[in-house]
Amino acid sequence: MPSQPALLDPWEVLLTGPLPEVVRVGLAVPLSGPLAMTAPSALDLAGLAADEINAVGGASGRPVELVAVDSGRPPAVVAAEAAMLHRAGAFDLLVGFHTSDVHRALEKALPPDARYVFTPPHEGGRGRPGVVRLGASPLEQHAAAVAWLVMHRRARRWVLLGTNYVWPRAVHRAARRVLAEVGGEVVGEALVPFGPGDPGALLDLVRHSRADAVLLSLVGRDLVAFNREFTRAGLDRRVVRLSGALEENGLYALGGDATGGLFACMPSFAAADSRADEGQLALEERHARRSGPRAPVVCAYARGVYDGVRVAAALADGRPVRAGRSVPRLARADGLAFRELTGTL
Repeated sequence: MPSQPALLDPWEVLLTGPLPEVVRVGLAVPLSGPLAMTAPSALDLAGLAADEINAVGGASGRPVELVAVDSGRPPAVVAAEAAMLHRAGAFDLLVGFHTSDVHRALEKALPPDARYVFTPPHEGGRGRPGVVRLGASPLEQHAAAVAWLVMHRRARRWVLLGTNYVWPRAVHRAARRVLAEVGGEVVGEALVPFGPGDPGALLDLVRHSRADAVLLSLVGRDLVAFNREFTRAGLDRRVVRLSGALEENGLYALGGDATGGLFACMPSFAAADSRADEGQLALEERHARRSGPRAPVVCAYARGVYDGVRVAAALADGRPVRAGRSVPRLARADGLAFRELTGTL
């Protein structure tokens, strides 16, 4: 097994100071907060990317090192710490996987010359120079899935449920636009704070609105908790759910779905069937060789972090980078696996 680059503590890096003979990539991954359940996957795939880069000579002949930043904390805290670390030379470039409120705060706090790769689906709008966004916008991510469910599952009455920050609000705007074009309608909407709460009011909204479908823009453990209560209430047997944030860690945590009514529109799925793209399957094989049979799942968020570290290395090399976007495919959760519904969108 190849040697694995250590994930460096930023405060220890500050003691050593900048090292021109290495390329240090700040890795802003949610080690706390609602998305922390995805951190093991993201850290593993970041390490794999660094291994592969270093095996072929590094970036501009320099080895790549990863410096951890916990992006699961409040946006102002993450942004202030990352900006300070960048100014102090603790990292040269930043790769970020986190919620879009943290993304906005980082864009404002980092100096204009900072290079920052944001990996998950983003909130849309104009990006700042120096920032590369790898994910899809809300409309790109959700339009085909919403339209398919209206046309093929007769899901015309929608309730929009999300956390009260920038990405869910943008998703809701995109959904309203799509539904107006395809003959659907919004019959209810709610935005709630991060963290566990009583889902009773949300479940009542779904019931009383006679919704056919719910668009979920909750993330991480909040998404898991809501889906569990949705199932306990028996709503899963008659109301379709669509999520732009459901990935394999979340699916395992909520115990899967046996109704055929839980859908996701994320850009890649490790548990997809034989129609999965060859690049994804090869990535899973390399990950298994590196981390062993008990390695965390290669979830969609982790795949984005892997791509982000490789993009950061290309930027350090001075190579031009154009943000390519994966076209999200609608997937249905069958038991504890995702089955892609291709050729139908």
